Amino acid sequence: MEKPSIKPRCPNFSSGPCAKRPGWSVDALKNALVGRSHRSKEGKARLQEVSDRMRKVLGLPADYRIGVVAASDTGAVELAMWTLLGPRPVDIFGWESFGKGWMKDAVKYLKLPKVNEYKADYGKLPDLTKADFSNDVIFTFNGTTSGVKVPDLNWIPSEREGLVICDATSGIFAMELDFKKVDVVTFSWQKVLGGEAAHGVIILSPRAVARMEANEPKVNWPVPKIFRLAAEGKLKPGELEYNTVNTPSMLCVEDAIDALKWAEEIGGNKELIRRSNANLAAFEGWVEKSGWIAFLAESREIRSNTSVCFRIKADWFQKLSDEDRTKAAKKLTSMLDKEGVAYDINSYGKAPAGLRVWCGATVETSDIEALLPWLDWAYETVAKEYSREAVK
Repeated sequence: MEKPSIKPRCPNFSSGPCAKRPGWSVDALKNALVGRSHRSKEGKARLQEVSDRMRKVLGLPADYRIGVVAASDTGAVELAMWTLLGPRPVDIFGWESFGKGWMKDAVKYLKLPKVNEYKADYGKLPDLTKADFSNDVIFTFNGTTSGVKVPDLNWIPSEREGLVICDATSGIFAMELDFKKVDVVTFSWQKVLGGEAAHGVIILSPRAVARMEANEPKVNWPVPKIFRLAAEGKLKPGELEYNTVNTPSMLCVEDAIDALKWAEEIGGNKELIRRSNANLAAFEGWVEKSGWIAFLAESREIRSNTSVCFRIKADWFQKLSDEDRTKAAKKLTSMLDKEGVAYDINSYGKAPAGLRVWCGATVETSDIEALLPWLDWAYETVAKEYSREAVK
């Protein structure tokens, strides 16, 4: 196969931080409130703006609270776990690295007395119907490292006793999310919005706020200062929206505002979802005709439309040792990196050897289409190399 001649205009296919919105340049940050306190009148107004724009694009219920917290999505999930858990048993669903990490935190560090763990291997989804909603429930909306998503939230009742905590970082803004089915939603700007890293976002339902306020004096472990939202047992107005516990980067806030303005201009959340689905569809047509690659997700209904994970199904590849499969996959991705065609598309370190290509809303479908022949070219080149080695 000859080397393709047309390259993606933007070769950034990392699953985080992800590609910036089309047309982005540093000029988008020229009005950033640098050198100013985030507690100034202007600083608070800018934080309120990013909160309001997120609320508008997502269509959040009016009584849900939303704000910026420290340490990306990980910090937002940890905040929820350390300040909300304790009163009830907890059901945790994990099928990739991060979801299983929340299990470890609940058992090893918080030492919760009753944790029910529901696990599945990469590419699969655990049985969500086992959730007991008299307990608190934690799940990942979309497995960034496995390319496996929750197909819908129909398994969650609107009326429930426990809280539902949803790590939605690589799914929100790209998938339909019924906020009435969840009490806590966490994410980071660095995924579907293409924003910068280090900042997390947490959304709290009225039930979650009530639990936080009631739980604040009763938790059985020390709570780090950056997790203490409920001052003296009360989450005050503005405490999330513009009075942040930590000091946020106003450059990052400006960048998030820019991404949200873009989202509003192109049609809001529906258009973000449509763009992500169109990118996945381009991959689906290619995979259907391919003899060497397949989706890691076991079935179409659980296939992610953002962090698209692939396994190499070719016989010669499957006959290699785990170590050699990893080496072969890295040769393929290194070729594309060197050509300036696709950066950062290695599979996650703990996932099966293969590829992971981000196709969230900031990625253009034309760039996915331009990438496809390059993937075939790199694969054939690596396959021939291994074939020659086998003959030797």
